[in-house]
Amino acid sequence: MAEERRRRKSGSRLSVRVRLLAIALLPTLVVLPLFLGWAMVRWNAKFDSLLITKVNGDLTIAHQYFSRILENSGEKIDALGQSASFRDVADSGDAALLAGLLERRREELGLDFLYVVRRDRTVEAASPPSAVPPVSKDWPVIEQAFAGSAATSVDIFEADDLTAISPALADRARLDLVPTPNAVPTERAAETRGMVVHSASPVTVPGAPVAALVGGILLNQNLVFIDTINDLVYREASLPEGSQGTATLFLEDVRVSTNVRLFEDKRALGTRVSAAVRQKVLGEGQVWLDSAFVVNDWYISAYEPITDSFGERVGMLYVGFLETPFREAKLATLVALLLGFLVVTAGSVPLFLRWARGVFKPLEKMTDTIASVEKGNLGARTRSEGSGDEIARVAEHLDHLLDLVQESDRQLRSWNEELNTRVEERTRDLKMANRQLEDTTKQLIMSEKLAAIGEITAGVAHEINNPIAVIQGNLEVLRMLLGDHAKVASTEIRLIDEQVDRINQIVMKLLQFAKPDEYAGYADRHAPDEVISDCLPLVRHLLRKTDIEVVREATASRLVLMNRTELQQVLINLIVNAIHAMPGGGTLTMKTWDMKKEDVAGVSIEISDTGVGMSADVIARIFDPFYTTKSRQGTGLGLSITQTLVSRQGGDIKVESIEGTGTVFTIWLPEGT
Repeated sequence: MAEERRRRKSGSRLSVRVRLLAIALLPTLVVLPLFLGWAMVRWNAKFDSLLITKVNGDLTIAHQYFSRILENSGEKIDALGQSASFRDVADSGDAALLAGLLERRREELGLDFLYVVRRDRTVEAASPPSAVPPVSKDWPVIEQAFAGSAATSVDIFEADDLTAISPALADRARLDLVPTPNAVPTERAAETRGMVVHSASPVTVPGAPVAALVGGILLNQNLVFIDTINDLVYREASLPEGSQGTATLFLEDVRVSTNVRLFEDKRALGTRVSAAVRQKVLGEGQVWLDSAFVVNDWYISAYEPITDSFGERVGMLYVGFLETPFREAKLATLVALLLGFLVVTAGSVPLFLRWARGVFKPLEKMTDTIASVEKGNLGARTRSEGSGDEIARVAEHLDHLLDLVQESDRQLRSWNEELNTRVEERTRDLKMANRQLEDTTKQLIMSEKLAAIGEITAGVAHEINNPIAVIQGNLEVLRMLLGDHAKVASTEIRLIDEQVDRINQIVMKLLQFAKPDEYAGYADRHAPDEVISDCLPLVRHLLRKTDIEVVREATASRLVLMNRTELQQVLINLIVNAIHAMPGGGTLTMKTWDMKKEDVAGVSIEISDTGVGMSADVIARIFDPFYTTKSRQGTGLGLSITQTLVSRQGGDIKVESIEGTGTVFTIWLPEGT
């Protein structure tokens, strides 16, 4: 309950603090940033929309100018065909005179070629004089002139067509392609075709009632044409400082006339448009109004397709302006807004926090005082030094209540301590009596068990000794009767003899366990290292069965008082157990050293192995009679007899073992005097 109350109070404290801070900071740190963010996003979108709108307007102007160029070219040729001078020269039938007129008027009109062609595709006269116009093609503008109406369009002339008109014209049309990032891959090295403003007007010549006056302007590298578009669209001061307007005419995706700079003094003729723009404009026939990477920088760009007289999309008209100044202007505006917000926040937030702190600080102090009292500090007080407002009066009342609680707690603690003292005394007495009862019960159970085992063991040993004596006696009689014939069964007789002797040894161990005082034997002083040396030959046959290294450290100088046979039995039991614990080989270490125990001089003997080790449960029972981990190979009496023999001499035996690491048995025997 106390923990639940503390959680509720902690939640209330956080709730009040959060609410007050929210009231103070929400308008400045949340509402205002959200509004500014929304406004900046809207402004950014509107700004970008305005840029797109502007470039769309620029494209409209360029398109109108381009259309006007086409119209002017058609009007000029139509006016020439309808002029009196042309009719007079044409009616004269003098081809040379007509060719001279065409040459003069071509130069005056700024055309690149001008010729008269009959319906049967016969060229009446042409300018330049050596021109061989490509009249074999069915140009739609010429067909429309043959039909009686003037027509103007953009057509693409192949290199051979341009060469036939004028080799200089073909040279001007040729542009080496410049590798351009993001463009559609191509194996072409140059653009040899020409984009031509192609116009035709119906005329009449002697002997040919249907003829056409045809003229054209090559737009490839026509820098006057493209610069005029650029100057018209991007007049002075129409763009911010640092920006730059550009215009380009594309033959398919190749820049054939542009004022975009590849380098400072070189135009980007021969460079190509990106694959994305090409697909949308030429592939899909749509207008591109978006940011685009143009040669070496980003531009707000507008592209529209150009169709020829056959209705095919053959090029693009482009206008755009450098995006960097606008991007920098947007960034500068955003930074200014952010800095302004930070300045306003830095000036207003501390003031708001101070006002809020004046409310929640006293409340937090009272909450901390209550939390401290709940943790056991009954002397904690708020001691508010307010100005006498409602919160200060609540704090004073809280301190008074805590004084009453502290006094009540002091009385309760006093009574509780007195009660605890009495309970502890009674509990201690009961524990002591219970411990004594448990010890007495264990001793009685063990005494009864050992007495019963002793009686049973003595009876069993007596009963076993009689048949053993009969077996041994009859075995001797059998040897005598057989004489030399006993050699035939010598092995069997020897095995019977060994097993009878083994039974005798087991019976002797049982009697030693059951009545140790009767089988103690004669005690004498012995050097433990000498006894160890005598034991090793007795277990050598076991050591040979596995790869065990024997290590000895003999530093004991004292003698121990104990029957030599019993000491050998103790050591052999421990050595054999160590050998059995290392079936795969290991290290058997035997150490002796002088050691005092409770001011009694003595000798410590340590037998350790690197075998399988024992668990804690096994260690707790290894000295119990008849407990064995060797299944059918042991009687379970070895360590019990060992402990009995050592304890009878006033010594003790300890064991330490780790599973998978090994076991250490340590025997301490008092010095023999």
